[in-house]
Amino acid sequence: MGLGDGIRQTLAKRAAEEISDGMLVNLGIGIPSLVPDYLPESYNVMFHAENGIVGISHSPPYEEADEHLCNAGGYPITVKSGASYCDSAVAFGMIRRGLVDVTILGALQVSEAGDLANWIVPGKRVPGMGGAMELAAKANKVIVLMNHTDKNGQSKLLKTCTLPLTAKRCVHMVITDLGVFSVRDTGLILTDLYEPYTIEEVRKRTEASFDVAEQLRILQK
Repeated sequence: MGLGDGIRQTLAKRAAEEISDGMLVNLGIGIPSLVPDYLPESYNVMFHAENGIVGISHSPPYEEADEHLCNAGGYPITVKSGASYCDSAVAFGMIRRGLVDVTILGALQVSEAGDLANWIVPGKRVPGMGGAMELAAKANKVIVLMNHTDKNGQSKLLKTCTLPLTAKRCVHMVITDLGVFSVRDTGLILTDLYEPYTIEEVRKRTEASFDVAEQLRILQK
């Protein structure tokens, strides 16, 4: 089951808290693309796309979209003042050299060790993992936004991923519709909990083991 618009906005707003002024940030498609809406207007953040754009701005209204200007997912975009263009080799060079401060991605599964699986859906035709492998391995911080459970109600936070991995031990933070988990060397830590859920409810819906932060933050949706 997908997330409603309200919850999508809530997750994007929480993810925006992890971005600081002056960062170079790569956003995946879907919920991550909503993150810029929640950054302070004073922030000068440059958004990066693997197809060769640094300085992505908001999504344009349909009637104003430029068919030649899109992000790596093929969605229409606008650019901000100071934006620049390059080829994909340079765009991936930025990633591989560790110049991307934060990448915010969707996921199908995340393990309690921070392994990421986000590129293949069983029984579906998919084009491949795209730039996710490089971003997961080389971005300075990897944040995942996703449903806590799949359409069958099964946990997407697992002890061990069952789908092919995009990268091992790469995820630093997972934000779901139930709460926020920090990935540490010792495992997952629940740092934020969304009302009206309880810790017991989160444990019941989570296959992975996790500890609870001493200063647990309670968030409203």
